[in-house]
Amino acid sequence: MRTKNKLPIVLSLLVYSLLLASPGFGQSWVQYNNMDDFFSINIPPGIEPTVEEITWASEYDAVFPARVYTVEKGESVYSLTVIDYTDAYNIHKARTNTTEADAPVGYEYWRIDVIASVDYAATKYRNRGGKVNYDAWHHIDRIAGHQLNITNADNSSSYVGIYLHEARLYIIEARVPEGYPPQGHFQQGLGILDKEGVRIRYDWDENGDLVRRVNNRVD
Repeated sequence: MRTKNKLPIVLSLLVYSLLLASPGFGQSWVQYNNMDDFFSINIPPGIEPTVEEITWASEYDAVFPARVYTVEKGESVYSLTVIDYTDAYNIHKARTNTTEADAPVGYEYWRIDVIASVDYAATKYRNRGGKVNYDAWHHIDRIAGHQLNITNADNSSSYVGIYLHEARLYIIEARVPEGYPPQGHFQQGLGILDKEGVRIRYDWDENGDLVRRVNNRVD
C-alpha cells in the first residue's frame, strides 16, 4: 500500500524541480506592447528589448524590411522578428531578379510570397540544422501559424512560433540552454494588436468564416 503513494510525491518533486529550473520562476513576466509592429509579447521583467532593423529575403528573393526585438536573460535569448510584407506588390514590381517563371499572366508572385511566408520561414528553421522534435500547425487567437521545437547542434533548445496577420509575419524564438523546460510562456505569448492597441481575436461564424471577436461577441 505504501508504494502506491510514491507516485504523487515523485510527480510533485518533478514539477517543483521544473519550476526551479524555469528562468521565470519567482518573477512574473511582463507584457511588452509595441505599436510600430502591432504586437504584445511576454518578456522577463526589468529588461527592455533591443531593436534591430534588418532585411528579409523572401522565397522569391524579394527583400522586405524587418525588425528583430531581442531580450537576453542569462544564457537564454528571446527574440521576435517582424517582417513587413505590406508593400509586397511594389517590392516585387521593383525586383531585378525576375525569371521566366514570373511572366505568366495570373501568377502574381507577390501574393504567393505573402501567403507562403509561414511555410517558408518554417523551412528555413528546418534547414538550419539540429533535431526537429515538434513540427506542426498552430494558431494564436485563431491566427494561423506554425510551431517548431528544435534541439540545436550545441544541445540548446529553440522553441519557435511563426504567424501571419495582415501581411506582417511574426517569428518567435526562445533559445535556452540544455536542460531548460519548454518555453511555452514565450513561444505562445504573442498577441496581435489593432491600431487602438486592442488585442485581436477571431472566431468562426455560423458559415465557418473567421470573424473578429470583440468583447466576447462576434463583430
